[in-house]
Amino acid sequence: MAESTSTTDGPAGEMPSFSDYAVRDPEAFARNMARMLEQVGKAASAWVEPRERGEIKDGPLSYSDMVATLSRVGEYWLTDPARSLEAQSALMMRFMGLWADSIRKASGAPPAEAPAGRPDKRFTHEDWSRNLFFGFLKEAYVITSDWANMLVERSDGLDPHTRQKAAFYVRQIANAISPSNFVLTNPELYRETVEQNGENLVRGMRMFAEDMMTGKGQLKLRQSDPTKFAVGENLAMTPGKVVAENEVCQILQYAPQTEAVFRRPILISPPWINRFYILDLNPEKSFIRWMVEQGHTVFVISWVNPTEAHADRSWKDYIDEGIAFGLDTVEQATGEREVNMVGYCVGGTLLAASLPYLKARGDDRIASVTFLTTQIDFKHSGDLKVFVDEGQLAEIERTMEKGYLDGSQMATAFNLLRSGDLIWPYFVNNYLKGKEPLPFDLLFWNADATRMAKANHLFYLRNCYLENRLSRGMMEIGGVRLDLSSITLPVYNLATKEDHIAPALSVYEGSQALGAPVTYVVSGSGHIAGVVNPPAKNKYQFWVGPSPSRDLSFDDWWRQARETKGSWWPHWQAWLEAQSNERVPAREPGANGLPVIEDAPGRYVRQ
Repeated sequence: MAESTSTTDGPAGEMPSFSDYAVRDPEAFARNMARMLEQVGKAASAWVEPRERGEIKDGPLSYSDMVATLSRVGEYWLTDPARSLEAQSALMMRFMGLWADSIRKASGAPPAEAPAGRPDKRFTHEDWSRNLFFGFLKEAYVITSDWANMLVERSDGLDPHTRQKAAFYVRQIANAISPSNFVLTNPELYRETVEQNGENLVRGMRMFAEDMMTGKGQLKLRQSDPTKFAVGENLAMTPGKVVAENEVCQILQYAPQTEAVFRRPILISPPWINRFYILDLNPEKSFIRWMVEQGHTVFVISWVNPTEAHADRSWKDYIDEGIAFGLDTVEQATGEREVNMVGYCVGGTLLAASLPYLKARGDDRIASVTFLTTQIDFKHSGDLKVFVDEGQLAEIERTMEKGYLDGSQMATAFNLLRSGDLIWPYFVNNYLKGKEPLPFDLLFWNADATRMAKANHLFYLRNCYLENRLSRGMMEIGGVRLDLSSITLPVYNLATKEDHIAPALSVYEGSQALGAPVTYVVSGSGHIAGVVNPPAKNKYQFWVGPSPSRDLSFDDWWRQARETKGSWWPHWQAWLEAQSNERVPAREPGANGLPVIEDAPGRYVRQ
């Protein structure tokens, strides 16, 4: 077949040849399509069987809620003929402009200049620009998704929660239907498929079936090569011992690496959503190892992965048998009552709630507090709020009939917050290109999900996300009304600039609930990379400004903040030294009669 001589504005100025898209070996292609369909059948069986047995409930997205929410947007535009015409006209005008631009391209004229914007990683292949068909698909997709977002933004009368949910659902749909996600509409995928006679799809669907079976009917999308990592071997490697344990947690004490250490030890309260070793990924990235190297005696709470037996464990239990148990262990191990505590994410929220609770019991052992991407005020808590309202809480409770929420539910919810980065690129790479993902320790940790005990998780969602009771002094634990304004300890409160889980604004407003001036710092990057940012990497930056107050808006704080290149870790270390700089001889794990149960990282983190 003769090659086309049409030209475009692409780099080479010529339309790709039809032969670039032609199947090389039809017989081999047909065989591979049959093999691919066999793997699709296996995946379908893995999906159907547990549902037929009633073993699987809906995932974090409620499709009925999505339909109801988007129907509210539709009602606004369809109930008024003038508005409906306005919306249709806006869409048609942009499509007419696209059609005119496509005609110009086909005739060899330069296309209309595209508005400046952030490059879209999905459309970097040259054929998105060189090929008229694929270029039209891309632009039509962009126009349609922009139009859908406009419908949500301009729908008057929606309450903020409904608007936030509608925007979230539109984003999920737009990310899912991108032409980059399908073989026939993605030129790069199409080329690879015909060049390999479909062998990429055979490999990809085999992985798809394996991931569906691994997830027992839920797709456990692999984001990293799981064979390259093992906790305790090349992750969580900082030397230490498990020196105490109960049914809720283990307490790890790390071996000293300096002859003298700070008198005041450190106890870390990590999130129980995922596992503590995000702070000890490897020797180069380990915040825990770095603290030990600075001369700190470091302890960490390693939370149990809950089972049916933990269904009724409440926040009170997690404070009594987690934080207070950790303080008891630290005191016995070191002989010191004063402890510097660090709380990360929901582990920090639990720590904040524990401060007035422990104070009411006369427990004053916490001498300073460091919060890492921790929310106290949940008014501006980001897209996770779309999963929390009365209807969805009832649905979540229904799914926890075994006494816990399966870890895959929360993992999927977190991935959906950034589906354009954490779901669809891996879907394309794994299942359509047939390529194994590269080994990446952070993404291995991200997929190492934990379960959530029923009472604990429902209390968290209702009291924090739904009713925002902690920052308003309305949360009660063990009969104690939690008044954070009574807390006057030194506080270092770290937010990250691009955090989609604990937005910097949310962390800032949470600082205002505390009763003492807070050292508020914003790190570059996001919820994980902004925290796990060792100084040796010399990456990102951080900003320091005045102490948050109700008289100083977040925007005003930004205008006054000063930027420093590199990691926030040394700045925090200087702040900590200013609290207490006295040194004592190094302490070995297992001193003062504490038993050494096992080597770090312990068995709880492997459950």
